[in-house]
Amino acid sequence: MREPVLTWCVPLELLCSHPLPVSAFLKTQVKLYTYRACAGKDEMGKMVSVINTVDTSHEDMIHDAQMDYYGTRLATCSSDRSVKIFDVRNGGQILIADLRGHEGPVWQVAWAHPMYGNILASCSYDRKVIIWREENGTWEKSHEHAGHDSSVNSVCWAPHDYGLILACGSSDGAISLLTYTGEGQWEVKKINNAHTIGCNAVSWAPAVVPGSLIDQPSGQKPNYIKRFASGGCDNLIKLWKEEEDGQWKEEQKLEAHSDWVRDVAWAPSIGLPTSTIASCSQDGRVFIWTCDDASSNTWSPKLLHKFNDVVWHVSWSITANILAVSGGDNKVTLWKESVDGQWVCISDVNKGQGSVSASVTEGQQNEQ
Repeated sequence: MREPVLTWCVPLELLCSHPLPVSAFLKTQVKLYTYRACAGKDEMGKMVSVINTVDTSHEDMIHDAQMDYYGTRLATCSSDRSVKIFDVRNGGQILIADLRGHEGPVWQVAWAHPMYGNILASCSYDRKVIIWREENGTWEKSHEHAGHDSSVNSVCWAPHDYGLILACGSSDGAISLLTYTGEGQWEVKKINNAHTIGCNAVSWAPAVVPGSLIDQPSGQKPNYIKRFASGGCDNLIKLWKEEEDGQWKEEQKLEAHSDWVRDVAWAPSIGLPTSTIASCSQDGRVFIWTCDDASSNTWSPKLLHKFNDVVWHVSWSITANILAVSGGDNKVTLWKESVDGQWVCISDVNKGQGSVSASVTEGQQNEQ
């Protein structure tokens, strides 16, 4: 059984605050939080607050909840086979669309960049990926991809700089890449046997050349190279790179987990030299992988924390300085790297009750 995921959004009224994840519950409710950085220890408990509670009226477990680019719309999906879209501006919750098209539990949804219009992708146990598009205020199925032999577990849109490209990871072990070529047509490329037993997660690298903030000559167009990370049932994280001939090649294999990798998240970047990836696993561990030299492509893992239960999802804030972690302990915890390079828990949210605390226990610190 899959656990709800978490996502970062930027509430328009809190532009100077850090956003906190949307938290999807086992039933039909979704809570939206915001996170404010507080200077003093006495104010730590005030860092996290609920800004909205959405009663989705889903008839079964919610598996994913994702805010759109502007933080005004919320998409949810459920085991009831439906995808729903809500307008959540100003604390409201207006149902915009109830999308039916899948024939099994819907695991994940992903918003495309708004420069391509209002587009949402969903993936399901029914082996299908559906791309939904809003036209003149009405949401309709734009494309259906049925090229997998088993459950499709993860969908992720590439950075908008590359065009409209969707990566899809499946339990059949393959990863599909769907590229929009115009006139309603999609080109499909498939990486077969990407992960033995199955692929659980995909995450694109940012369209920023590592170190370009410092080294890039002004006026020179950067040489973008498409990359993404995937995590699978073979306990591995794999990095993929598009070659000059348009084919995808395994670039790196990252080994540290001792059980299924449940999620991977490539951190956003503004062009600093270091690239960062977070991963979590059935083994209860979360690792932070860093690469300081793009030319050598050497990645080093650092254990963020060992949890007492499976860790389902990891998600970076848009500034990439805070990591949200969602686990089988029914909590969302927020982690930040201290000046001495240690990762510390700065806040946690109990998903069942919506309660918030911000203490870091000595035991947690010792286990890192």
